[in-house]
Amino acid sequence: MTDEMITPQPSPTPETPQPPGTPGPEARQWALIAHLSGFLACVLPGIGQLIGPLIVWQLKKDQDPFIDDQAKEALNFQITVSLLMVLSFVLMLVVIGFFLMGLVAIGAIVLMIIAAIKSNEGTAYRYPFCWRLIK
Repeated sequence: MTDEMITPQPSPTPETPQPPGTPGPEARQWALIAHLSGFLACVLPGIGQLIGPLIVWQLKKDQDPFIDDQAKEALNFQITVSLLMVLSFVLMLVVIGFFLMGLVAIGAIVLMIIAAIKSNEGTAYRYPFCWRLIK
């Protein structure tokens, strides 16, 4: 073998370090999962929307402050939506509840998608009209 036949192998490039305060890709992914797990309400009506963010928060809250913050935000939002749905159900007796329930559902879907996109970009998202019961 000659030296010409041996080609140097490129050295593996190290991962580019994240700027301070910027969440890494894994933290962004878990935050995305926390926000989108509210769609579990389609599978388990009543409590499904609460289970996903709660599990993510309990399992990953000590791993990264971004995950802790966004999972708590998602959980608080799902608690708020659940309370508004119960209120809408009660108000169905006076017909306004049908309209209110649809409005809450559409608003929740839109806001969860916006939150998922923002958290996947690494931006901490705050839901509007959300009671922050878990701090």
